[in-house]
Amino acid sequence: VQLQASGGGLVQAGGSLRLSCAASGRTFTNYAMGWFRQAPGKEREFVAAISRSGGSTVYADSVKGRFTISRDNAKNTVYLQMNSLKPEDTAIYYCAVDKWGPGRTTKTDYDYWGQGTLVTVSS
Repeated sequence: VQLQASGGGLVQAGGSLRLSCAASGRTFTNYAMGWFRQAPGKEREFVAAISRSGGSTVYADSVKGRFTISRDNAKNTVYLQMNSLKPEDTAIYYCAVDKWGPGRTTKTDYDYWGQGTLVTVSS
């Protein structure tokens, strides 16, 4: 599985961005998906995950109520809608495949990773 993340950019605090992650292959619907982020000098951290069908989602406390993860299985794409952005949301955002689980929160549970897209939130 190959993943291509896009949609990052520079936005002012309070603004919105929508990230996309396009997956290759015909097995996309077999996998749960997740978004992680890594700020400079920090560990990669969990942001959100979604189940194979899209019927179940989970979020980090830091983004709950502001971010929404969704997927379009017909387009082999997972999205991350980010609203009310804060400077502390600045990071490289990565999408990843949870091949065996329902969309878990630990990065070591994920099997395939995209290249990342940079989100910068100015104050």
